[in-house]
Amino acid sequence: MAQRDLPKGYEPMEVEKKWLKFWNENQSFTPALDPDREPYCIVIPPPNITGTLHMGHALNLTLQDILCRFHRQQGCDVLWVPGTDHAGIATQNVVEKALAAEGRTRQDLGREEFIKRVWQWKEEYGGKILNQISRMGASVDWTRLRFTLDEGLSRAVREVFVQLYEQGLIYQGDYIINWCIRCHTALSDLEVEYSEISGGLYHLRYPLEDGSGHLVVATTRPETMLGDTAVAVNPEDERYRYLIGKFALLPFLNRRLPVIGDEYVDKEFGTGCLKITPAHDPNDFELGRVHGLEIVQVIDDQGRMTAEAGEQFQGLDRQECRTKILNELKKLDLLEGAEDYRHSVGHCYRCSSVIEPYVSRQWFVKTGPLAQKARDAVSRGHTRILPEHWTRTYYEWLDNIRDWCISRQIWWGHRIPAWTCLDCCELIVSREDPSTCPKCQGSQLEQDQDVLDTWFSSALWPFSTLGWPERTRDLEKFYPASVLVTAFDILFFWVARMMMMGVHFMDQVPFRHVYIHALVRDVQGQKMSKSKGNVIDPLVMLDKYGTDAFRFTLTALASMGRDIKMSEDRVEGYRHFINKIWNAARFSLMHLEQAPEKFDSSRVEGLAHKWIMHRMEEIKSQVAEALENYRFNDAAQTMYQFVWHSFCDWYLELIKPELYGDDSRLREKARDNLYQMLSEILILLHPMIPFVTQEIWSRLPGINEQDLSRVPYPQKRPGCDFPEAARDMEFLQQVITAVRGIRSELNIAPGIRLELLIRTEGRDRAFLEKHQDLILGLAGLSGMQAGEDIDPPGGCGAAVVKGCELFVPLRGVVDIQSELARLQKELSKLDKDLNIVGKKLDNPGFLNNAPREVITKEQAKAGRIREEKEKLEALQKRLESIEQD
Repeated sequence: MAQRDLPKGYEPMEVEKKWLKFWNENQSFTPALDPDREPYCIVIPPPNITGTLHMGHALNLTLQDILCRFHRQQGCDVLWVPGTDHAGIATQNVVEKALAAEGRTRQDLGREEFIKRVWQWKEEYGGKILNQISRMGASVDWTRLRFTLDEGLSRAVREVFVQLYEQGLIYQGDYIINWCIRCHTALSDLEVEYSEISGGLYHLRYPLEDGSGHLVVATTRPETMLGDTAVAVNPEDERYRYLIGKFALLPFLNRRLPVIGDEYVDKEFGTGCLKITPAHDPNDFELGRVHGLEIVQVIDDQGRMTAEAGEQFQGLDRQECRTKILNELKKLDLLEGAEDYRHSVGHCYRCSSVIEPYVSRQWFVKTGPLAQKARDAVSRGHTRILPEHWTRTYYEWLDNIRDWCISRQIWWGHRIPAWTCLDCCELIVSREDPSTCPKCQGSQLEQDQDVLDTWFSSALWPFSTLGWPERTRDLEKFYPASVLVTAFDILFFWVARMMMMGVHFMDQVPFRHVYIHALVRDVQGQKMSKSKGNVIDPLVMLDKYGTDAFRFTLTALASMGRDIKMSEDRVEGYRHFINKIWNAARFSLMHLEQAPEKFDSSRVEGLAHKWIMHRMEEIKSQVAEALENYRFNDAAQTMYQFVWHSFCDWYLELIKPELYGDDSRLREKARDNLYQMLSEILILLHPMIPFVTQEIWSRLPGINEQDLSRVPYPQKRPGCDFPEAARDMEFLQQVITAVRGIRSELNIAPGIRLELLIRTEGRDRAFLEKHQDLILGLAGLSGMQAGEDIDPPGGCGAAVVKGCELFVPLRGVVDIQSELARLQKELSKLDKDLNIVGKKLDNPGFLNNAPREVITKEQAKAGRIREEKEKLEALQKRLESIEQD
């Protein structure tokens, strides 16, 4: 087999391995740092080292890779920085589970040994996601691989922390935070996931100290009553305002609770009396600060009741305490009532444990000044968020931002660079590990035990990965990044925080554009989840259909602002497109013995060649414009239609007479034009489907550059603007398609040659007669007549194309009586099927009890049957009219 010959079938696995190895060995995606070339930079959203490739990753990687490969074609010096996130809580949980299987805990190992164990795990398993990124064809620069805990990024993290501390933007304080009793750490507001649960709303009686009666408070968490330090009422509430200044007594503990007035209290909710528990509710904490209330912690960091809860409840977990309190209140006649109540409860985003609001000493970033600058950067147009509607969401979050709790009570991560002098209690925050106290020169220093929130280091990703705080060449050339491609669910976790840090430390936005891609859902539009059993595993798709088919599916469905409805059938469908390209290339290469010396657009002749060249010029502009504006689906669909229909279905068929003909001059011109078309198709498709295009490209004779990723985008050729040829070809295609339509509609076998009569005159007649051979061959005709005096016989199939009347004589070709009998039989079957489905859909029992997806499936089935029936009835009428001619 000659080098240019392609195997009969495309086998993606071996092809993908070959070109991944080639690109890596040749460092194809390492930028040249050419000062004359425009920089284009993307920093990859770093996946967790615990992660494995899912649909969101696959879509994100595909879109980023398309942008990088496309901009290389445009002559840009492209840098796509790869990397992974240390994922503090997630990774520590994985390793702790492994230890638990050995019957040990991290405390058994101690901090230093445990961290060594996590690094060992990272070295063994942390590369899995990187291999999967590579397998997706991601054209990242692997020579610049980063990790959020590597030496350079760790230095950047410490520098940012110290600078913010020195600027008064990082502080320590006692504050109510979200506490996970399972992970034993604080969580930021964004790390809490809320879900509706069924619970109870309990009405509790608090006796008034003066014996004049009682107040009734409503709560979903009776166990927290033991931490109450006040009862609040709305001062405008006529029912209670006279009680402001009096005291109630807390059941079980007899603590005096002042009755305070505050407009925060909703008069309509519950009883209008609000129990205030500053230690265990964020809103109550704020009210407590305003009114100077005592903070009584009755739930500890393990979720158990403390000594402050009283002897009879101490040591119980939250649920046990709730049950016991309700029973005791009933005995004391202090439980006025209970009702079922659905409400939103926060859960840990990692382990799904119910979050406990908890007052503790934590480190915080003062976000107000940072958030304002990040907001202004977007409002002033320095960064553009696409689709535009996400801009409003971005503003709303920044306008309502709270200070960011950045300390985590775990071991794996960036340890907070703060030390306390045990001799004089001086707090030392330093870029380097101190050996002595600057205040008393004591050497007894203890470092803060906490680590930083994972998102703290991730927020620095756009500039820390480029070498900051050093002023590196990479930083000078590639900051700010050109675009960030990400999902909406980390718009606040990550995007807003990168904006805050980038603007503050670089005095410049971290990226010019933020493209928020849609969610990948199942074919019914449902969110994919293991519990629903509707998850599509990208790795399975890659194994089964190849990377290019999977990538092209995602691209073709990636419409801006619209979620993707994904199914395996769609991936299989686009695999047919990959095979179509392969087979077209295989046919073409059989005729391409050498590359043309130089393509000369002025020498293009012949209708088919002028038309395809004209179409290619349109396609080049359309694809470039679509990708420049993040309309990935438009670029994919444009190429799909052009390659499948214009190139394969029409152009290759139109030029076969020249390729196989005896005229050597026409044959050589056809080969030259075919070479040009195939090579430019491969270049245009390469950003979307890199492997199959690279493999075909490598088989083209006479190529100067083996690496397709380095080949520039095809330049415009004004000399190939042939609008008249395009109009003529459209006319020719419509004539051929009309004849094919008659053949298909009447089930006339392809081997039966038909006659075509065309009533027309003038230029159209001359044009059709000039291209009669093409029409005969592509429409399967034995003869054609065109003229203004055409008198068709009876029993013709007919169509009209741009004023020309087409007639296909059918007598002796189609047995109309037999065809009508066949149609009637099919219609009867459809009526029967429609009746069965209709009975189901008319049955209230079916509609009320069947799963939604089953009902939807039956409705779709009914629609398909009706559509098919309408088509057959229309054909039946047409045959009856032909028979009457």
